[in-house]
Amino acid sequence: MYDSQTRNRAVTLMRQGLTNRAVAEQLGVPRGTVGWWRYEDRRRHGEVFVHPTDCPRCTGRSLDGPAYAYLLGLYLGDGHIISKPKQHHLSIYCADAWPGLIESAEAAMRKIMSLPSVSQRQREGCVEVKSYSQHWPCLFPQHGPGKKHERRIALESWQQRIVDAHPWEFIRGLIHSDGCRVTNWTIRLVGGERKRYEYPRYLFTNKSEDILNLYSDTLDKVGVEWKTTRRGKDPYNISVARKASVALMDSHIGPKY
Repeated sequence: MYDSQTRNRAVTLMRQGLTNRAVAEQLGVPRGTVGWWRYEDRRRHGEVFVHPTDCPRCTGRSLDGPAYAYLLGLYLGDGHIISKPKQHHLSIYCADAWPGLIESAEAAMRKIMSLPSVSQRQREGCVEVKSYSQHWPCLFPQHGPGKKHERRIALESWQQRIVDAHPWEFIRGLIHSDGCRVTNWTIRLVGGERKRYEYPRYLFTNKSEDILNLYSDTLDKVGVEWKTTRRGKDPYNISVARKASVALMDSHIGPKY
């Protein structure tokens, strides 16, 4: 359908570094056709295509520590990686009620790797923020078959160094995924009268004992007092209710938005 002049012009532009999309828009040719021309040109020259990447673990590029610590917390809470033969994608699920969280999740993905595409997909009651890259398992070696709470979750030494350097970002990611700031109340006797007393607290809920330990260990390092509360026989919840500790959490985390 296209003459050799158009095809040769497309190949020349691609060799100059233009993307398939840019070439297609410039010449008015479908992207699929441009992709085929690129493939044929590489095959004729014996070139093996290596997908470009800016993965910090594979290229030696510096890793944005605060963004990574935050995204690690989100991943351990409400994230997972889907693996296919030639594709991996990282997904973080964010409730519709927290548009700021959705924006923060997407921004963190882009700061860690800018080359992979990042998109949002509306689900029932939530938004899936997803990014496609073969290299997400490099950055999240906790990826594996089965549910997180049914297998061991441990940080590698390089991950632990980042969490130690940016503990509040890690805590914020965990709270933004599986945590919340709520107002509790109780009844107290004041001067012989029963009065309602309200107080704020942070709750973090996760079925993985390993992830609970990562959260509580990091709270210890920043001086936040916490305790485990039970749901039936299972200690799924970690509560921060001491006034000074709640104030410390407020100064670094705050409510979702």
